[in-house]
Amino acid sequence: MERAEAEAILDGDRETAVALLLRIGELVEANQRLEARLAELEQRLNRSSRNSSLPPSQDPPSAPPRPSQPSSGRKRGGQPGHEGRHRRLLAREQVDEFVEHWPERCRSCAHLFGETDRVDAAAPSRHQVAELPPIAVRVTEHRLHRVSCRACAAQTRAELPADVPRSAFGPRLQAAVVTLAVRNRVSRRDTTELARDLFGLELATGSVDAIVQRAGEALAAPHTRLEQQIKAAPVVNIDETGWKTAGGRRTLWGALTSQTAVFRIAAGRHASESKTLLGERFAGIVCSDRWRGYDYLDPARRQLCWAHLLRDFIAHSEGMGEQQQFGHDGLEIADDLFTAWNAYQQDGDRARLQTQTAPLQAKLRALLDHATRKSPRTKYHRAFAKNLLNRWPALWTFTHTDGVEPTNNHAERGLRGAVIYRKLSLGNQSDQGERSIERLLSASLTCRLRKQSLFAYLTQVIAAHARGDPIPALA
Repeated sequence: MERAEAEAILDGDRETAVALLLRIGELVEANQRLEARLAELEQRLNRSSRNSSLPPSQDPPSAPPRPSQPSSGRKRGGQPGHEGRHRRLLAREQVDEFVEHWPERCRSCAHLFGETDRVDAAAPSRHQVAELPPIAVRVTEHRLHRVSCRACAAQTRAELPADVPRSAFGPRLQAAVVTLAVRNRVSRRDTTELARDLFGLELATGSVDAIVQRAGEALAAPHTRLEQQIKAAPVVNIDETGWKTAGGRRTLWGALTSQTAVFRIAAGRHASESKTLLGERFAGIVCSDRWRGYDYLDPARRQLCWAHLLRDFIAHSEGMGEQQQFGHDGLEIADDLFTAWNAYQQDGDRARLQTQTAPLQAKLRALLDHATRKSPRTKYHRAFAKNLLNRWPALWTFTHTDGVEPTNNHAERGLRGAVIYRKLSLGNQSDQGERSIERLLSASLTCRLRKQSLFAYLTQVIAAHARGDPIPALA
């Protein structure tokens, strides 16, 4: 503005004054929008695995180091007085070969020992060596002869017995390939190299993929039974993550109990997908994060993940003013809660757990009530506080219900292997591939939870599928 214009306003130029005031109002509004946008961008820039759901692999270089346990001052390894751990010797009936070693001469006088001297003065020392024999696949050729009938001259060829695989590969070999691909996440190309180096078998990448797909088809019925077990479970941990099919965005859902795991690849992260996985009439308790796809569930039948809340409180503690104090107070409550939970895991005293968490509930309630008041000071944490108050019963289900933990770590750990598989394989290329991998991932993790051999189970499944027998369920 020029000086003449300012003087004109003071002299009573009403139109110029009104226009200027309107312009000032527009600039103030624009400045507020820019400040809000800047605050949002700064918050995004400061996000890391410490204060958000980002995995550690996505932490930016500027992220502060993750907190570590304070050093004990001791050297690494076993400490003085530690009894140590040693490989146990196998029993005699488990040893394939015994090789006897006798000393040749006396270490004191150099006397040569003869056959008559070979009498044990004490029990012999035992040293066992485990070794792989030279491995090669055993190839069996089934020759189907054709015979001409003397009566009618018709030719008849022999048929393969029911227990002979129609594939060029036997059940154990196929189970080994599938285990390498799914449990150990070995690529198709690396699997062909392993088959050549370890077994002396030439195997094409297309054959590896066909074996994996057939195993997935064979697991259709066991996967359906696992889904039924999840829908009838009293407590289920559930989580979801991104997936790729033919380059398009999909979502991998995982529902787990202590003994069962079910994976399902779906179109998105909507409540309808959660209902499909858990069932429309699911009557158990769901442990999850605060994703809105679970909001259709009764808060009294849920348990929210306190590990997620801990990261949220850390994010707020890195703010300013009242938001920062809110985050610090929340962190103190969360720390005390986990201390009480760790003590409960040691002694199982639920009465003491409830006694210790009762004052924490009161403190958190007062903190959230104060944060929900409408004020510029609560601008950045008001919505978070309202969100927790709306789901208040879901914060404390673990204090009164057996089998419920205060975190959703069980589901997150279960999804970890699937996420690594997705990053290495870039997902699937077809709907059939989705069905195969979700069944194989479910069988793999369920076997691990039940301490069963995935290889042994897949061998049974593939053999039964080849014979046309009912597919065995996971015991």
